[in-house]
Amino acid sequence: MASWFLRSDIEPFLRLAKAEGWVCGKWELEFLLQTFPQGCLVKRDGNETVGYITSLRHDKSGWVGNLLVAPQARRGGIGTELMQGALHALLDGGVKTVWLTASEKGVELYKKLGFIAIDNINRWVGEGGGRSGWRTSPRWDPEMLRHVDSAGWGDSRDSLLTITSGRGHVICGNYSFVCIQHWPQGTQLGPWGALLEGQAAPLLGLALAAAGKSVFLDVPAGNVTAAALLTRNGFSIRGGNTLMYLGAKPKYVPQKVFALASMGSMG
Repeated sequence: MASWFLRSDIEPFLRLAKAEGWVCGKWELEFLLQTFPQGCLVKRDGNETVGYITSLRHDKSGWVGNLLVAPQARRGGIGTELMQGALHALLDGGVKTVWLTASEKGVELYKKLGFIAIDNINRWVGEGGGRSGWRTSPRWDPEMLRHVDSAGWGDSRDSLLTITSGRGHVICGNYSFVCIQHWPQGTQLGPWGALLEGQAAPLLGLALAAAGKSVFLDVPAGNVTAAALLTRNGFSIRGGNTLMYLGAKPKYVPQKVFALASMGSMG
């Protein structure tokens, strides 16, 4: 039976996630455990933790991420058990739509659970201005961020926007914004949203000037404007996965979503 994901499970999870090549940090796990603990679960085999999953509830939607099973424990049903536990927590919490991103191997598994593919998410990699520090962020309107983000995802995602904008540097335009987040692996752009296509290019220029040398972001394939902008700025695709949902069809508008807020674990 699945157990609660505890703070003492964070470091073992991060070691396993690093071995898988994931971009994930301690702050992220602490945020998830504090915000939606009932949807963060582990599977234990005696004193050893062999499986992990996290999830996050927004308003009417939720996100499942960080499903990870130790190599020696795979193909034994642990992933399915953890997924069902997270789904129960989200649905019992009143969520109408559940999101996740699936690897090529995971798509068929999630289809069997009722998930439907709605888009692909591409990881773009390029170069920024190489700055090592952050400028002090100017004042920005949290309500505008919520409005723009909701226009793309069809839901209010206040806690996610608060944590990502709080740890990063936010640049705003006219009903558009981009958040620059620092990771040991480089600089992430995201969340990044814009109500009109023409608002995105100026923000990208400012973001790249303020970013470190190595820059990466996860972008919906359905946003062809983002792909064209990134290509013109020397970015290339270095991988991807499938965006899927379960439950009520979301009011998802990829043309307004230029980059995800997290690297697969929170949306």
